Amino acid sequence: MMWDDRRTMAKIAALYYFDGWTQAKIASKYNVSRPVISKALQRAKEQGIVEIYIKDENIHTIKLEQQLEQKYGLKEAIVVSTDGLSDEMVKKTLGKASASYISNNISNTTKLGISWGTTLEAVVEEFPFQKHDSMYIVPLVGGMGRKNVGMHANQLAYELAKKVNGTCTYLYAPAMVDTAELKNRLIESEDISVVLNEGKNVDMALIGIGDPYQGSTMKEIGYLKDEDIKELKNASVVGDISSKFFDANGQQVKHTLNDRVIGIDLHDLKNVKEVVAIANGVYKAYSITTALENNYLDVLITDDTTAKEILA
Repeated sequence: MMWDDRRTMAKIAALYYFDGWTQAKIASKYNVSRPVISKALQRAKEQGIVEIYIKDENIHTIKLEQQLEQKYGLKEAIVVSTDGLSDEMVKKTLGKASASYISNNISNTTKLGISWGTTLEAVVEEFPFQKHDSMYIVPLVGGMGRKNVGMHANQLAYELAKKVNGTCTYLYAPAMVDTAELKNRLIESEDISVVLNEGKNVDMALIGIGDPYQGSTMKEIGYLKDEDIKELKNASVVGDISSKFFDANGQQVKHTLNDRVIGIDLHDLKNVKEVVAIANGVYKAYSITTALENNYLDVLITDDTTAKEILA
């Protein structure tokens, strides 16, 4: 039998794709080895006899995920669709997708670190109740005050610990203090220094990525003033992770604002086994891309419009 004959390839393809025959069963029918059938099926695709389509609304996001994983060497990328969704619904969908990934990948995690922000707040809200008695949640950055308490790292650590039936610790300090001298005095306190050291040694870190110039939560709650924004521009800052600002080269900038932040440094983040970033918004694309290019992230969870901008 001529295995490169179009009729033969079409017949084999019909048995395989329409009738559900295995390659081994087809090989037995024609009294040949399975690799012969495998090659015939491959040639059928190459010559256009067989065309495979995936009819599912998720296919475009799956392609974006694959491109992100290949381009940046990610362990995993998860992209959610924004089609027909409001900004609030996108954030909720992002929270669900993130909660699903994390809940399915923490069986071997004993120490989990969490940063702060509205996106991470959505993740914790959507997180399912599970039983991980030995899990210990650590805030990666300070967070105290009267405003927007629900998105501070301490509160998120507490709420997530309840969801997993684990325990948590607290970082008894603001994310940013008034002077570097005050920060240095505070981090000498055992209560604070112990938690910061624990944050450097978590198995998984959940972080957000910010753009200080647009949609900045730090500015919204009063950590950043207009003069601070000008200084960050002068220092060529392009984004922040856990309130630590970095430049276009991915380096944590030497700046008084970074000197006032109480949280783990970016070089400590690189030592964490798995860093999961949940971030979206086209205006953050450059910040996210810089974090990706400098290998801060192992997993990225974002939306399709942001993913397209990153890949562009």
